[in-house]
Amino acid sequence: AFFLEKSEILKNLALYYFTFVDVMEFKDHVCELLNTIDACQVFFDITVNFDLTKNYLDLVVTYTTLMILLSRIEERKAIIGLYNYAHEMTHGSSDREYPRLGQMIVDYENPLKKMMEEFVPHGKSLSDALISLQMVYPRRNLSADQWRNAQLLSLISAPSTMLNPAQSDTMPCEYLSLDTMEKWIVFGFILSHAALNSDPAALSLWKLSLQSSSCLCLFRDEVFHIHKAAEDLFVNIRGYNKRINDIRECKEAALSHAGSMHRERRKFLRSALKELATVLADQPGLLGPKALFVFMALSFARDEIIWLLRHADNIQKKSTDDFIDKHIAELIFYMEELRAHVRKYGPVMQRYYVQYLSGFDAVVLNELVQNLSVCPEDESIIMSSFVNTMTSLSVKQVEDGEVFDFRGMRLDWFRLQAYTSVSKASLGIADHRELGKMMNTIIFHTKMVDSLVEMLVETSDLSIFCFYSRAFEKMFQQCLELPSQSRYSISFPLLCMHFMSCTHELCPEERHHIGDRSLSLCNMFLDEMAKQARNLITDICTEQCTLSDQLLPKHCAKTISQAVNKKSKKQTGKKGEPEREKPGVESMRKNRLLVTNLDKLHTALSELCFSINYVPNMVVWEHTFTPREYLTSHLEIRFTKSIVGMTMYNQATQEIAKPSELLTSVRAYMTVLQSIENYVQIDITRVFNNVLLQQTQHLDSHGEPTITSLYTNWWTSCFYRYLETLLRQVSNGHIAYFPAMKAFVNLPTENELTFNAEEYSDISEMRSLSELLGPYGMKFLSESLMWHISSQVAELKKLVVENMEVLTQMRTSFDKPDQMAALFKKLTSVDSVLKRMTIIGVILSFRSLAQEALRDVLSYHIPFLVSSVEDFKDHIPRETDMKVAMNVYELSSAAGLPCEIDPALVVALSSQKSENISPEEEYKIACLLMVFVAVSLPTLASNVMSQYSPAIEGHCNNIHCLAKAINQIAAALFTIHKGSIEDRLKEFLALASSSLLKIGQETDKVTTRNRESVYLLLDMIVQESPFLTMDLLESCFPYVLLRNAYHAVYKQSVSASA
Repeated sequence: AFFLEKSEILKNLALYYFTFVDVMEFKDHVCELLNTIDACQVFFDITVNFDLTKNYLDLVVTYTTLMILLSRIEERKAIIGLYNYAHEMTHGSSDREYPRLGQMIVDYENPLKKMMEEFVPHGKSLSDALISLQMVYPRRNLSADQWRNAQLLSLISAPSTMLNPAQSDTMPCEYLSLDTMEKWIVFGFILSHAALNSDPAALSLWKLSLQSSSCLCLFRDEVFHIHKAAEDLFVNIRGYNKRINDIRECKEAALSHAGSMHRERRKFLRSALKELATVLADQPGLLGPKALFVFMALSFARDEIIWLLRHADNIQKKSTDDFIDKHIAELIFYMEELRAHVRKYGPVMQRYYVQYLSGFDAVVLNELVQNLSVCPEDESIIMSSFVNTMTSLSVKQVEDGEVFDFRGMRLDWFRLQAYTSVSKASLGIADHRELGKMMNTIIFHTKMVDSLVEMLVETSDLSIFCFYSRAFEKMFQQCLELPSQSRYSISFPLLCMHFMSCTHELCPEERHHIGDRSLSLCNMFLDEMAKQARNLITDICTEQCTLSDQLLPKHCAKTISQAVNKKSKKQTGKKGEPEREKPGVESMRKNRLLVTNLDKLHTALSELCFSINYVPNMVVWEHTFTPREYLTSHLEIRFTKSIVGMTMYNQATQEIAKPSELLTSVRAYMTVLQSIENYVQIDITRVFNNVLLQQTQHLDSHGEPTITSLYTNWWTSCFYRYLETLLRQVSNGHIAYFPAMKAFVNLPTENELTFNAEEYSDISEMRSLSELLGPYGMKFLSESLMWHISSQVAELKKLVVENMEVLTQMRTSFDKPDQMAALFKKLTSVDSVLKRMTIIGVILSFRSLAQEALRDVLSYHIPFLVSSVEDFKDHIPRETDMKVAMNVYELSSAAGLPCEIDPALVVALSSQKSENISPEEEYKIACLLMVFVAVSLPTLASNVMSQYSPAIEGHCNNIHCLAKAINQIAAALFTIHKGSIEDRLKEFLALASSSLLKIGQETDKVTTRNRESVYLLLDMIVQESPFLTMDLLESCFPYVLLRNAYHAVYKQSVSASA
C-alpha cells in the first residue's frame, strides 16, 4: 500500500515538478543569453533594430514575470519536497535536479530583489534599450485632447492627402502596444534602477508610466501592483528617498487622474473608429494606403479596453464612474467592424502592397545597399535576396490566388539585425539608421501581404476577456440595459471568437477548457439578446392587441347608446363623466417630441435587431452560431405560449375567450411579428407555419395543450354537462338550437347560465374557430364529439336489448293498432331513448355548424381546391365500392362538405363492435333501435316544451334535432352492418307515420297537446334525409295533415305573440 502511495505521488506531482525544472532551465538559458549579449556589446534602439530590441525587452519581461508567478505558488516548496521524498523512497536517491531547484526556490523567494542583483551587469544594455523608447512611448501616451487636436486616425481631416500612403520612420512602433511598453519600462527600470538616478530621460519614462497605470498584467488575470512593489524594493536602498517620493507622487496622480484620462481616450476612440470604419466601408480601396491607421486604431482601442478591464477588477478607485464604461460595447463593435473590413478586403490590401514592394521598396532598398561604404559578403547576399524577392512580385500572383510567405525574409532581417548590432560588426546598423528604418517599413509591408490575420491578433486580440468572465458578463448586461448601446451587443458574442487565440500549442490540454468557455459564453450572450428582443416584441404585441381589442364590435355599444340618447335628448349618466376616448386617438401627435411607450419599444427593438442581424453566422471553436435562429426559436416558443394564454381558459370556472376575439388578438400578434422582417432577415412565415400548425394538433411539440385541445375540451365539457346537468337543461328548454339563426340560443329561465350560448356558437364565432383550428383541429373536435355520440348509442343499444322481444313484435305489427297499443305499454325507458337521441341530434347540429363554418373558411382561402373536392364528391357513381366512397367522404368531410354518410360517425360507431355479439345480432339491434325511436315519437306530443316555433324553425326542447340524429345514426349504423340504408329508413318512416296517425284519433287534450308540432318532425326527417323523398312520405302520411299542422302552429304562434 505504501509503495502504491509513493507511485501515486510521483505520478500526480511529476507534471508540477518538471514544470519547475523547465523554469529553472529557462532561467539558465536566459542568464547565458543575457551574458552573451553583454559580452557582444549589442546596440539596441527600438526605432532602428526594432525586432532585436523588442525581442530582447520581451525576454527580460517574460523572465521577470515568470519568476514573480513562480514566487506566488504557495505550495511550491511542498510540491518539490514531497516529490523528492517519494523519489528517494522509490529509487534510493534524490532527483538530480532537486538541489539546484531547491536553491532556486529559496533564492527567488523575493524574485525582484534577487533579479535586481542579477541585472547589475546587464544594466547598460537594458537601460539603452529602454531609453530608445523616449521617441515612441511619450508620443503614444498622450491625452485625448492632444489626439483630438492632432486629428489622429482621421482620413477626412486632410482630403487632399487621403490617397497618400500613411508613412512613418518607425512603422512597427506606431501600433506597438502601450501595455507592452509600460511593462518594459516598469520592470526594466526596477531591474536597472541605477539609470533612474543617472539619466533624466530614464526617469521621465519611468514617471510617465507610473502615472498612467496602477497595475500591470503579468499573465492573463494575474496582475502586478506597480507602486507598492517598487516602493517596497527601493525603501531598502540607500539614497533612494527621492525615488520613493516620486513613486508616491505618481501613485497619487494615477489614482486621481489616470481613470479620467483613459475614459476620455475611450470617448475619443469611439468617434475616431466610427469615422474610420464608415469611410473604409464606403471606400475599401483606402485600406491600401491607410492600413497603418487601421492597425494603430485597433491597437489603441485594445490597449484602452484591456486597461479598463484590468483596473476595474483590481484597483480601489477614488471615482467609480471612471471605471464603469457603459459604452465599451460601442468601442469593441467598431474594432470588430475594422477587423471585418481587413478580412473582407484582404486581397485589395495584397494588390496594393505587392505593387508597393516591387515598385518602390525594392528600388529604394537597392539604392541604399549600393550606397553602403562597407558591405561584407554575408550581409550583401542577404540584402540582395531581399531586393530580388521584392522585385519578383507581381499583381498576377494575387489574382491567381497564390499564397505568399515572407517569413523567411523577415527571419533573415532578424539575423541581419543581430549581425549588424554587435560592437565589432564591420557593417554597424547604428551608423546606418536609414537602412534599419527602411527595412522596418518593408517588413510591415510584407505583413500586409501574407500575415493580415496575425497582424489582427497582434493588434486587436481581446482573448483576455476569457479570464474576466464576471466583468465580461457585467459589461454585456449593462449594454443590454442601455437602449442606445444594445445595437452593439453583438460585439460580445464576436469577442468569443478571439478566445482560442490565447491557447498555445505547448499547452494543448487547455484548448478544451477555453473552447468550452467560449461556446458557453457565446451561447449565453446570443440567448440573452434573443430573449431581450422577444420581450420587446411581446410588449409591442400586447400594446397592439389592446389597440385591436378597442376595435371589437362589443365596444361600440356604449357609443351607439350615447348617440341614441343624445338624439332622444335623454340625459343618462352623471354630469362631468369623462368622454370615452375613441380608438385611434393614440396616433394623433401635437408635436414630434411626444414619445409614446410604443415608440420607445420600437426604437429599442430596432436597435437590438440591428445587432442580431449584424452577422449571418459566426464560427466559435469550429462551432457555427446563427444569431437569427436564436430569435426565431424564442419567437416560436413565445408565440405558442401567447396564443394559448390569449384563450384565457379557466378550467375551474369553464370560462374561455370567444373565438372571434382570440382571432383578432392572434392577427394583431401576427401583424407585429411580420413587421420584424423589416428589422431582421428571418423567415417569419416559418414561425407561423410551425406554431399555427402545432396549434391544430391536440398537443404541441413540447407536449403542452394547444388551442385545439382547449376549445375541444371546453365544448366537450359543455356537452358532458349537457348529459349531466346543463344539457338536461337544454333538453328542458334552457338552451335551444335555432336552425333559423344557425346558432344555439339561451332561453329565458330562472337559473341564469354561466355563458351566453349565442356568443360562442353563431356563424361568425364558428368561422373564427375554424380559422384558428384549421381542418386538422376541426377534425379533432369532431372526433371528440363523436366519442360522446358513440357512448350515447352504446346506451341506446342497451335499452334496445332490454326491450328486444317487444320491439321485434312491434316491428311486424305496425298495421295492427290495438296490438301496437298493447305492446307499446310494455316498453320501458321510452323517455330515455328520446332524450338520448335528442342529445345526439344536438351534438350533430353543432357539428353541422362547425363543418359549415369550416367550408366557408376554406372556400375563401382555397376556393379551387374546395370546388375540386366538392365536384369529386358529387360525382361518385352509385355502384362505387363503399370503402372507396368512404375515402371520398372522409376527404369531403375534412373540407367541411356535408356527406350522405358521416365518415367520423362511422369510425366512432365501428369501434363499438362487441366480440360477444354476432354481426347478425348487431344488425338486428340497429334495426330495432330505429323501431324504438319510431314508435316513441308520439309521446313527445304530451310535452309542453314540444311546441314548434316558426320564428326559430324548431322546437324549444330541441326535438327538431331528432331529424338529423335519426338520419345520421341510421346511415352510419347500416353502413357498418352493410345493410340498405334506404330500406331501413322506409321502415322507420312507415312505423313513425303509423304511430303518429294514431294520436290523431286521441281525444285526451294532454296527450295531444302539441300533436301538430310533432307531426312536423316527419317532414323534417324527410327534408334532412338524402335517402327519403316527399313522395314516399305522402304514401305513408297524408300531406294535408302536414299542411294543416304548419297552419296550426303558425296560427298558434301569432296568437301567442299577440
